[in-house]
Amino acid sequence: MRRINVSSGAKWEPIVGYSRLVRAGDHVFVTGTTATLPAGAHVDGGAYEQSVQALRNIERALGEVGATLADVVRTRIFVMDIRRDWEAVGRAHGEALGAVMPATSMVQVARLIEDWMLVEIEADAVVGARPT
Repeated sequence: MRRINVSSGAKWEPIVGYSRLVRAGDHVFVTGTTATLPAGAHVDGGAYEQSVQALRNIERALGEVGATLADVVRTRIFVMDIRRDWEAVGRAHGEALGAVMPATSMVQVARLIEDWMLVEIEADAVVGARPT
């Protein structure tokens, strides 16, 4: 089985020893993704805006290995304040993945790695496992 590792260039990758994405055969795993922008800045908006950008980043990463959001079978969503932000984050998730209906979890965490981060999203995909 062929394995492909994709880096985003994030400063944490070489320190922690991880890849933005790993594809092993038809399985694709996208690590925790936040609202970073390609040039290195980040979205300053609220939980909705950050979720939209995180999902765009996931979509871009999937595309690098021949996958799409339609292949996503599971997401994990980590939020700083679930009571305040679950609807905004859920709306962004639904806009991007509502037709796909992946299994998902949303949990509140005590902290993300940077103070500006309100949400972090992971995604697992199986290439060709599109909803019918």
